[in-house]
Amino acid sequence: MWPMSDVDDQIHHNIMSCNLTNISRLKCRNSVVLIYVCVFLQLFAVFAFSTCGGYSGQLRVSVDCMEKASSNLSIPIDFGYPFRLDQVSFEAPACEATKRERVFLIGDFSSSAEFFVTISVFAFLYSLMASIVYIFFLNKYRQISRGPLIDFVVTVVFSFVWLVSSSAWAKALSDVKTATDPDEVQLLIPACKVQTNKCGSVHGARWSGLNTSVVFGYLNFVLWAGNIWFVFKETSWHKGNPSSTKNTGQMCKHMKNTQNDNYTKLHMND
Repeated sequence: MWPMSDVDDQIHHNIMSCNLTNISRLKCRNSVVLIYVCVFLQLFAVFAFSTCGGYSGQLRVSVDCMEKASSNLSIPIDFGYPFRLDQVSFEAPACEATKRERVFLIGDFSSSAEFFVTISVFAFLYSLMASIVYIFFLNKYRQISRGPLIDFVVTVVFSFVWLVSSSAWAKALSDVKTATDPDEVQLLIPACKVQTNKCGSVHGARWSGLNTSVVFGYLNFVLWAGNIWFVFKETSWHKGNPSSTKNTGQMCKHMKNTQNDNYTKLHMND
């Protein structure tokens, strides 16, 4: 037979452990996860718009005319965000004495690039605001049922637009690479269409930064999509689920009643 004091302590410990573990600790854990996810969302958004919006590249081509005095063996062509290539021009020798011709690149890919950067900026601002709410106003956030619902809808929308913008930017980047390929640029120079002149590529642009921006775009989609579940757990939809915290509290109440019955039986046996 256990001493009465030990039984009392055990019952109290089990009840408190049940309440703390299954209710408060789960809420606390979910809020901590939300804060950490928001931090990563901000970082990945910054990486996405900085690698895309801050890009500038250069390629060089050469035009070797029959008249060597007219040749230019290193013609620089600079371009960058927002990739309105049809506004990028350079001067190429016409291979007629000192005559020069202005040549424009082909293509305008600004819509996809600007859409990608815009989504990155708004995602950063929203995740920053959300992290402030989670840290300083979490109780008010949970008291107002509309807050978590709006947060959930916005998270779903951002997940979708990240997927769309990243896919659009990946396609646009492929087209940018083609339009700025030195072999393709040579075809735009009138002097290179003359067989007696020789044209070549000195070097192409570096794409590591823009390739990284596409990777960060899809990583942002994965993070936002994964965050949907944690935000959903804060909504009234999840709280109304039979397996939610409400029924967890009922389970604890049942455990309390059972333990009180056991406590009564122990007294009767005494």
